[in-house]
Amino acid sequence: AAPVPHTASAPETASPAQRAAADALWTAGAAVLEAGVDGAGAVAQSALLRAAHTARLRHLPRAAGAALSVVTLLRAARAGDPSYRTAELVTALAELLGTARRVGTASGAELAAVRGRVRRPYSPDGSLRLYGLFTEPVVTGSGHGGVRTWVAGADGRLFTVGDVAPGGVGRALGVADRAVRLGDSALTHRELGRAGLAVSGATVSPDGRLGAGKGVKAVTARGTAWTEPPLAALWETPPSEQAARALRSVSRYADPDGGGSDLLFLDVELLGAVREPGGTCLLARCEGGVPVRLTVADDDPALAHRDNLALLAAAPGIRLRIIGRLAPAPHPRLTLLACSHPTGEGTVDLGLDRLRRADLPDPAAPVHFAPPQAAGPGAQSPLYLLERRVEQTVPAGRAALGMLGDVTAETRRIRRAGLPTAAELLTALCASAAQRDRDLFGRLLPADTDGFATYWLSAARYTAAVSESLCSAAWNPTHDGLAAVSPDHRPTGPVPDQGEVRDRSRA
Repeated sequence: AAPVPHTASAPETASPAQRAAADALWTAGAAVLEAGVDGAGAVAQSALLRAAHTARLRHLPRAAGAALSVVTLLRAARAGDPSYRTAELVTALAELLGTARRVGTASGAELAAVRGRVRRPYSPDGSLRLYGLFTEPVVTGSGHGGVRTWVAGADGRLFTVGDVAPGGVGRALGVADRAVRLGDSALTHRELGRAGLAVSGATVSPDGRLGAGKGVKAVTARGTAWTEPPLAALWETPPSEQAARALRSVSRYADPDGGGSDLLFLDVELLGAVREPGGTCLLARCEGGVPVRLTVADDDPALAHRDNLALLAAAPGIRLRIIGRLAPAPHPRLTLLACSHPTGEGTVDLGLDRLRRADLPDPAAPVHFAPPQAAGPGAQSPLYLLERRVEQTVPAGRAALGMLGDVTAETRRIRRAGLPTAAELLTALCASAAQRDRDLFGRLLPADTDGFATYWLSAARYTAAVSESLCSAAWNPTHDGLAAVSPDHRPTGPVPDQGEVRDRSRA
């Protein structure tokens, strides 16, 4: 008998019900963009909530979560919440619209990422030998507080053990001295940050969180210094490579289950404080002579971050081994989380442990201000001309952008900087905002909300991608920031013309 030919099964695609749910989310998100924060009242919010509920029933939790984030930020903006930031709503809206658009075109593994997960999956990881790194306080805008302790495996992988619940900063300070919820260990979070664990039956989520199920066994083990194996290897990777890896984790539109860490491990020399529009930060020099700005992770006076940074600013010339979280910017920037002790003995959890004047080489030294530093390679990029138009749309809606008039001068400046795609996007975005067709009797036709939302989404994703490229280039002293960004970099495809947008199917 002739062999039966083997045919590979076609990759899975979204069902018609999921496509319909994604279309409803797109429509609701585009309506919010059309009206802006000022016009997105109860009706617009209820449409988003209804679409989010349907998307969750159709097994699209990622898109549903993005819609809920938009609603939460809209309410914060309309209530005058001081913690509200327009940039956060821009990111949430772009995530919502981008995810809704991708549902109809994705397949296979990409579709699984676009769908997302309702719960964080934990997979077995056998036996682990873990070494403590540091503990950081966690305080969220929603009133939750706690701590997160970072540990490293013998192979260099990073893991976290957390305890976060409603309670704010007071709970964060108290939980640091409570026992870790992992196996039979009696270590507190502070102690685990400097000790070790031997874990059997370990379970780990994609983002490195250790599970605390019934089958997990853990006992206290000896820790190791940052200068000894296996922890010392974390500081051996060049800063530019560490920044590129961390940037993939902190990207505004990264896959939620993508894993990875946003921490950097650097050996630095402190240079002193530098004044910035938002306050004062600490300037340091790392490998290759790259100047790095170190900022506080949380400005709450109950935590030790701010006081510790002020003390370190009084010790220029001292060399420290530090751990920080990448802050995306056109210049190298970290939020400082932990460092080696200035005396060379032990480590300091900068959010929990308080340094004293006596810990510094010269206890009586005043705060030293570093001389002015050259701006990063992307600091002079005119990309902000497009970014601000993207942000201006969110508070007041499409109509506000349509009244800007001629933007030829701005596009000319952007083109001179080698970013022609950004110039095209700015021109198309403003033209779409201003366009209102009339019927044969001169009456205004309904605005093309789908077309405008498509242009706005393209501009938002483009500016995010170029900003991340500039951030990555800033950590490499051998690169020119703008040269590192392709002038024709088009993260969301080429700019379509007006008719093409109008006729394009969202599927």
